[in-house]
Amino acid sequence: MTQVFVHHLLRSRVILKLIGSVVLLPVPLVVAAGETLTVVEREIDDLKAVFATVRSKDRIEARVRTPGTIVSLKVQEGAQIQAGQQLALVADPKIALRIKSLDAQVVGLEARVQNARVEFERVEQLRVRGVSPQSRVDQLKTSFDVAANELKSARAERLVVEEQIAEGKVLAPAAGRVLKVPVTEGSVVMPGESVATIAANQYVLRLELPERHARFMKTGDGVIIGPRGLSKAVSLATSSGTITQVYPELQGGRVLADADVPGLGDYFVGERAVVWISTGKRATIIVPTAFVFNRHGLDFVRVVGEKGDAFDVVVQVGQSIPSSSKSADIEILSGLKVGDILSRTEGK
Repeated sequence: MTQVFVHHLLRSRVILKLIGSVVLLPVPLVVAAGETLTVVEREIDDLKAVFATVRSKDRIEARVRTPGTIVSLKVQEGAQIQAGQQLALVADPKIALRIKSLDAQVVGLEARVQNARVEFERVEQLRVRGVSPQSRVDQLKTSFDVAANELKSARAERLVVEEQIAEGKVLAPAAGRVLKVPVTEGSVVMPGESVATIAANQYVLRLELPERHARFMKTGDGVIIGPRGLSKAVSLATSSGTITQVYPELQGGRVLADADVPGLGDYFVGERAVVWISTGKRATIIVPTAFVFNRHGLDFVRVVGEKGDAFDVVVQVGQSIPSSSKSADIEILSGLKVGDILSRTEGK
């Protein structure tokens, strides 16, 4: 069997490829007018891809203030709510009965106060004429004051009961998205029970990395977020963010950090996203993907020689370099050296 030797093109710029039983030797190409690029070595972040989870900065419970039965539930899971919005109404049938009782007491006390006032005024007139003694006047004055104070107390107690009815309205403590509604209409609740769990304020990405990467992470470092997996549109767009907090305690051999990323408002709480973070620096060759093309399952670049001729050179590509810019880059592991000139021509 004929052996085909492939000489590395870093030195010879010759490609031998076996197609069936034919050995092809490339012929130097004439460089057409096009974009060129001089290969240089760049120091880049050694990126590591990890999964991050969308979390809310604050998780608040909308709680019941008075005991009773939920007669109206005006919120459901996933709803976007505003601060002060009514979520539910809690009512207690005993409160209505108590108000009726207080109303009856107020009516009776009003009549009692009116009667005490009339008697006091009559005795006061008699005292002026010298018919009634002063002791009788003082006695009726005291009775009138007691009745008036009891009326004020009954009215104040009725206001307290009315406030309990107002407190039956469960209001949203902050704006956000409702995560959980553990009750239904007709549920009996006690003071302090939760009607809804709200993810308030903005969302953050919670990163979990092995503890060996803890020394590389610090507040202010940038992160790159990959395309959303739950998005309907097929897009390779990425976005960038910043690490805002690195937690000082390791949990399960992992370091936790929060990253602030704009545009997380429509994400689901608990949704996972691919995030690239830096775990150090390294030197490598990076070229735009537009200079790399594929032929017969191999990756090629077009290298310009000293005399202006060009050869298609096989290269071994590495990982794509995530970038928030429109141009995409790729790492070249072998096949190129610093100083090589690449050509980007049409009709590869």
